[in-house]
Formats: sequence, C-alpha cells, structure tokens
Amino acid sequence: MLSDYHMHTEFSLDSEAVPEEMAESAAAKGLNAICITDHEDKDYISEGNKWTFDPEKYFTRMRTVQEKFCGRIPVYIGVEIGLQPHLGEYYRNYIRQFPFDFVIGSVHLIKTRDPYYPEFFESRSDGQAYEETFAETYENIQNVEDFDVLGHLDYVTRYGRHQAEEYSYIRFSDMIDQILRYLIEHGKGLELNTAGLKYGLPYAHPHTDVLKRYQELGGEILTIGSDAHKPEHIAYDFQKVPEILQKCGFRYYTTFAGRKPVFHKI
Repeated sequence: MLSDYHMHTEFSLDSEAVPEEMAESAAAKGLNAICITDHEDKDYISEGNKWTFDPEKYFTRMRTVQEKFCGRIPVYIGVEIGLQPHLGEYYRNYIRQFPFDFVIGSVHLIKTRDPYYPEFFESRSDGQAYEETFAETYENIQNVEDFDVLGHLDYVTRYGRHQAEEYSYIRFSDMIDQILRYLIEHGKGLELNTAGLKYGLPYAHPHTDVLKRYQELGGEILTIGSDAHKPEHIAYDFQKVPEILQKCGFRYYTTFAGRKPVFHKI
C-alpha cells in the first residue's frame, strides 16, 4: 500500500475531522503511513475567519495521536502553507520554529482571490484564469523557499466553469515547464493529489501529461495525497495511483520524515 501525505482535521477551517478518526481510517485501509497537513494560510480571511491554527496546540494533539497509533500506523506531522509572494520571511520564521516532518506549499489565492468562489471566474475565461494561476504559482515559489513539495498543481481547474475544457499541458507548457524546472533545480518535489478525481476531473492533480513532463525533466520527489477532509476520503482512489505513476515513468514515490525525503518502490 501507499502513504497518504495530505489530509486535514479540525485544525483546518474547512474540516471537522477528528485527528484520531483520520488515523483510524488510514490504519483500517492498510496504509503504510500518513501525514496530517493542516492549513496555515497566512493573510487569508474568508467570511471573517482566518485560515491559521495554533501550532503549539497542534503539536500537542498530534503527539497524542502518534502515541495512540504507535505500532499500528506511523503518523507524521506536517502543514500545508498557502503561498503568496510577500510571505517568504513569515514562512521562513514559522517553519523553523516547529519540528514539522513535511511542508506542502500550495497556491490557494490568485492576487488575493480564491478561485473556489465562482466570482473569481466572472471577469475572465477559464483559460485566462489558469494562465494567471500558473504565473502566480511561479512567482510564489520564487519568493517562498520553505516548503518540500508543491501541492495540487493545476488545482484551479477544479473550479473553472468548464473545468478541463480549456486546459491542457500543451496549452500552458511554457509556464508549467518553468514551474517544474524551478522545483527540480531547487530540490523541491511535486504532489500527486487524487482530489482532482473526487472533483469530477478525468485526472488527479496534476494532469498526467504534467507528471510525465516532470519525470522527463528529472523530477524524482513525488508525494501522494488524497487531500482528505473526512475519514472516508483518506486514500481516495489510491488504487489508481500505481498505474498512473508507472505510465508516467515513475518507479518510486516519496514520503518525508524530519523534512528529509524517503523513497519507496511503487
């Protein structure tokens, strides 16, 4: 089995999941390991709520989960940081204060606006929105250094009015290649996020053509995550992952412990 390295609990604004129930579900599904990665989206407020959590309380709680499930399933402690160009220094200080095992860097805001909300697409076509997102992603990863993998690249296509209709690797290849090359050159990895399948897309994030290109360019660090916000969504469609990765040329997937990558045969 695989390891699920992207999931959220009640420490995230968009989840009510109890950490112990997430670990219980993962153990029951036979996963090798999990990493809980709650949201730390500095400077993002939606409907009056902040997308941040108290890291000291977080670590105290997650340590109890680790102890409870010792011998059943390894539970690692991670975080998903919301990338914005001005947050490099903030995240540098934040990440170095706490002993995270794993840090996902994700783009949830495009020029401070969240594509989750339909209003984002009112003044632009899907294609224009995707282009803006890739441009913002490249700017973000140049300005925020303290993450291990880039989360759910092409996530924005979940929310487009026509989803994948105006999206392909070929259409945005110059911008996507720029992102992939930068990640590889700076020792960063990529995430295969199966939530794309859950949202009705014909691909996980990123598209298989993007995964193939990442592998062709020399990318090796690839974590797998379901982006689960409920216990029943842990390891979502993971039965499809080995075939996806093998078709894209990968023989290994990656987990992290103490911010160090560990490679596992598929």
